Amino acid sequence: MAENNEFIREVNEDYRRDQVARIWKRYSGLIIAVAILVVAGVGGYRYWQHDQRVRAEAASEKFEAANRLAKDGKGTEADKAFEALEADAPGGYRMLARFRSATETTKRDAAAGATEYDALAADTQLSDGLRDLARLRAALIRLDQQNPDTALASLQGLAAPTGAFRHTAREMLGLVALKRGEYDAAGRWFDQIVADPQTPANLRQRIEVYAALVAGGPVTVTAAPASEPAAPPPVTR
Repeated sequence: MAENNEFIREVNEDYRRDQVARIWKRYSGLIIAVAILVVAGVGGYRYWQHDQRVRAEAASEKFEAANRLAKDGKGTEADKAFEALEADAPGGYRMLARFRSATETTKRDAAAGATEYDALAADTQLSDGLRDLARLRAALIRLDQQNPDTALASLQGLAAPTGAFRHTAREMLGLVALKRGEYDAAGRWFDQIVADPQTPANLRQRIEVYAALVAGGPVTVTAAPASEPAAPPPVTR
């Protein structure tokens, strides 16, 4: 019985060897090609990783250099440095350069800076959070302009219950209403801030001050009564 089992095992092994030999003879070229592709693919991916790391490190240094130029008041040089990053830096640093460039432009020309933020807000390649951040910054810039209606409309959109920047948007809308003397509207925006469980603690503290202003209503300033004319000095002889 043991001899039969040994014979069957040897036959099975010979059969498997023959099968492997036939497969290799038939598909050896394909197997070698696949192996080469796998090795090349792994090598290419490793090279791509290395290249990305090198580019990111170079972009980080250039970004810091551009920030230093801006901090030192060298606006023209900083603009050129940020533009270079926007042209050829990896995606993350390209985006940072665009936001930083818009910030620097705003310092010199508010309207031009708001336009740059508009371009960022319209860029569908950016995440929704970054696009909303650009909308917020553009709106805050335009609040100081003569006709802030566009900014207010943008802030109202950002103040939606699920908006990432709803707290800032609601605060700004409330303050604008308060400045205009629209106390009911201001109160409604501040109430939304208080009712939101995710409102930051520091904003809740400011709301207490805003609520007091709303509760006080408009302040009427009356002219002080005219003072009695001073008595003439005594006549001396």
